Amino acid sequence: MTQFALTATDWAMEDAGAGAGTEGFDPFDRGVVTASSAGGFEFGQRELEALWSRGPEHVSVYQSFAWFYAVNTGQISIRRNMRGPTGVIVTEQAGGLDVLGQARRHVRRGTGMVVSGGMESPLSPWAVAAQIPSGRLSRRTDPDRAYQPFDERASGHVIGEGGAILIVEDADKARERGAAQVYGEIAGYCATFDPPQATGRGPRLEAAVSGALADAGIRADEVDVVFADAAGVPDLDRAEATALAAVFGPRGVPVTAPKTMTGRLSSGGAPLDVAAALLSIRDGIIPPTVNVTREAFRHELDLVREPRQGAVSTALIVARGYGGFNAALVVRSVA
Repeated sequence: MTQFALTATDWAMEDAGAGAGTEGFDPFDRGVVTASSAGGFEFGQRELEALWSRGPEHVSVYQSFAWFYAVNTGQISIRRNMRGPTGVIVTEQAGGLDVLGQARRHVRRGTGMVVSGGMESPLSPWAVAAQIPSGRLSRRTDPDRAYQPFDERASGHVIGEGGAILIVEDADKARERGAAQVYGEIAGYCATFDPPQATGRGPRLEAAVSGALADAGIRADEVDVVFADAAGVPDLDRAEATALAAVFGPRGVPVTAPKTMTGRLSSGGAPLDVAAALLSIRDGIIPPTVNVTREAFRHELDLVREPRQGAVSTALIVARGYGGFNAALVVRSVA
């Protein structure tokens, strides 16, 4: 997991023209905020197996923090000598948007640059076993039917690994330093939390979406595409379709879930959706939702099932985390 995060950070810094080394900038002017949920489970499983089978003297000292959800933030900040505001957010899938909202806060308060995003590597028996009690994992073995969000046959999701790291900085400062790439801006963000079912109150995803649009100062009809959370669980899919139809109107905006091609990446999934949204803005194409053949909400959602070309200037990304976390982020093009 941390190797993924360090490599992605290297690529992001290079792409942004932000310097390959640790020299030439104030280390307190650069921060790191990442999201994580599963932590370094694969490494941890091997060390636990060593503990059980061979004894504590065979457990690496690295295990003391390799499992820790904050390890990516720590390792990036150490390797890059970034001593500004740092942190980690653990709100599962929603965390990938929450960290970008937090990065924007730090930039608005004066931090020059923040490395942000999320990365996961949960493909180990221990990590999978930890997710089984959620009841959200698909048990199908056919890869074309295992993860089918917004489909009449939806039966859960599959786990993937990976994520994305992005560079967040003030637009004027980026121009001043001659940033190599500026893909877009974070225009709006909002997070909400679903109340316990026993209270009788409904989910708060619609409020998160409306809040993000209000924060961006835009109307619903100005959004060109929605990158959906796409849980793949019938009740959760229905709740998302209802929320989006309430905000945008029935079939009021193209909706896509390219995560059907990667699996759900927990806290790494939403940053990857943000990256895909920014590339949609750059390239004028909306990536598809694959494997959906029997749409369950065709009257509510304009689901993009094949690549769709056309101008994209504003995108909304939606993410929900296990336990009731909701987040929505608006990105748009910059002149």
